[in-house]
Amino acid sequence: MRILLLGSTGYLGGHVAERLRALPGVRLLRGGRAPVDDHRIDLATITADALAEQLGRAAPDAVVNCAGTVTGTALNLAGVNSRGPAVLCQALRAASPSARLVHLGSAAEYGPRGVGERTAEDAPTRPIALYGATKLAGTLAVLEARIDALVLRVTDPVGPGAPPAGLPGRLTAELSRAVARTPHGTVRVGDLSARQDFVDVRDVAQAVTLALALPGRLPRLLNIGSGRAAPARDLARGLADAAGFTGDVEETLGAAGRPTAAPWQCSDVTAAEWELGWRPRFTLRESLAALWASDGDPRLAPATGSRGTSVP
Repeated sequence: MRILLLGSTGYLGGHVAERLRALPGVRLLRGGRAPVDDHRIDLATITADALAEQLGRAAPDAVVNCAGTVTGTALNLAGVNSRGPAVLCQALRAASPSARLVHLGSAAEYGPRGVGERTAEDAPTRPIALYGATKLAGTLAVLEARIDALVLRVTDPVGPGAPPAGLPGRLTAELSRAVARTPHGTVRVGDLSARQDFVDVRDVAQAVTLALALPGRLPRLLNIGSGRAAPARDLARGLADAAGFTGDVEETLGAAGRPTAAPWQCSDVTAAEWELGWRPRFTLRESLAALWASDGDPRLAPATGSRGTSVP
């Protein structure tokens, strides 16, 4: 089975690549802008015709799109998250109409939910930030394409290799610096009042693998998450415990003392369990232990002159 993976150098894409390379009978092809990629594909700029030509040469049986960005200008977010999936679907229909596309969306597409609510796939989508809006546009392009495609709408991933753009990665870096000093001092964090659906990045990779392997038509949209709303404070405390941090984690509200704009996130993952035979395997504590073991080496984080550090 020939699988073309787009975005293999990213956080989710790296774990998906590791999982797919371990499968017997899989020939993994990587597409992206990195020198190590087999096919130079920039979804933000490539034309549908040029991409169709690349797909014709790659001849994939399936395509996984992990390409995406959470930061940058409005133009960059729209180019990667919205335009990219639309161009990909058009090119697939022209060059590889029988290939299955698995596209990674985001639970940010749903927007804020009521406290206590488990969000199912048919819930209204009301993203409140540009990232969620651009990811939603990309998801809609996939859902409306006349190809064999499905979207895995992922909640907040956590685990080894977490990027610094998110709380797990930022806090890991700060704790690495803090535990390199004696005494450990104080790590300052932002508002941790939100309850979020943290899912292990390795569980996400497993969901992708199952979505590729199962024959026949699958639902066009499936939630991938833990199915549990955990306080962000649990993440901070759990990571501090994994680090052996004996200092203080000091929480502060943002400007004007406002709490987070999305205080609750919890996805209903019943459909993924039923359709894919998938369920999350790792607890949040296990994910944080793996994150610290992978990325939390104090020797890699030089100490600063201040006893206190902060995480936005």
